[in-house]
Amino acid sequence: MTLTASRPLVRAAGAAGTGRRRPRWPLAALLAVLSVLTVSPFVVMVVVALSPAGRPTVPGSWPASLTFDNVARVLSSSGFVGWTVNSLVYSVVSVVVILLTASMAGYAFAKKRFPGRDAMFWTFLATMMVPFQATLIPTFVLVNDLGGVDTFWGLIVPTLANSQAVFLMRQFILGLPDELFDAARVDGASELRVYWTIVVPLTRPILATLGVFVFLWHWNDFLWPLVIGQSDTTRTLTVGLTTLRTEETQLSVLMASATVSVVPCLVVFFLLQRYLVNSIAMTGLK
Repeated sequence: MTLTASRPLVRAAGAAGTGRRRPRWPLAALLAVLSVLTVSPFVVMVVVALSPAGRPTVPGSWPASLTFDNVARVLSSSGFVGWTVNSLVYSVVSVVVILLTASMAGYAFAKKRFPGRDAMFWTFLATMMVPFQATLIPTFVLVNDLGGVDTFWGLIVPTLANSQAVFLMRQFILGLPDELFDAARVDGASELRVYWTIVVPLTRPILATLGVFVFLWHWNDFLWPLVIGQSDTTRTLTVGLTTLRTEETQLSVLMASATVSVVPCLVVFFLLQRYLVNSIAMTGLK
């Protein structure tokens, strides 16, 4: 009786398990539509940038031919090389310093015990709720009094205190086992040795991810470089390309300048995308 009675239950369970599978095509269709909507503005930007100047183009009609004349015109504009170098210095130096200080601060907040640690961390984290525009004028006045206007240190230093980077590093380092740090201290390793041989290698995925974000933030930054950089010696690419709006009114040239400014971001993303995938895959793992 037991065997006879259990067979219908097994069949019913199997039928229920196989018959309730939901089709995945609606989700795939939705993702495809969202992908097209996301990529379309970039495609239009590139097509307009490669279109002959003065001729109708998308979204009205597709251009009959494509040309790099607009891109060459932007690349040959006065000050373009200097603007690009300034943006690279601003972005790369900020990435290196922020990753170094944020990883050290994250390690201290996550694994070290000292008086006022939590109060200091949450106070520092509360600065994320203050918009940069609210502190723009006081920061400019302070930098101006120190003689930092139109200098690289005045451009870079005020943006190095990144509370979001410290928060991300602390949360990642909290997941690292304490036994690793205890074993290193038992072997006589100093705190600097522990940081360099344990924290840095184990946090490479989040360091690469954070590096991409910091590079994009600074490369695309416009407001602070506009305020602090008053000459071509410190003017970044985003600020310098806006001067083309006063010299050029052709849409194709403006789109070419926007396309040129996006290329370094794409290069950085493709070079570090495997680290981004690894950081996502490691999320939630102990």
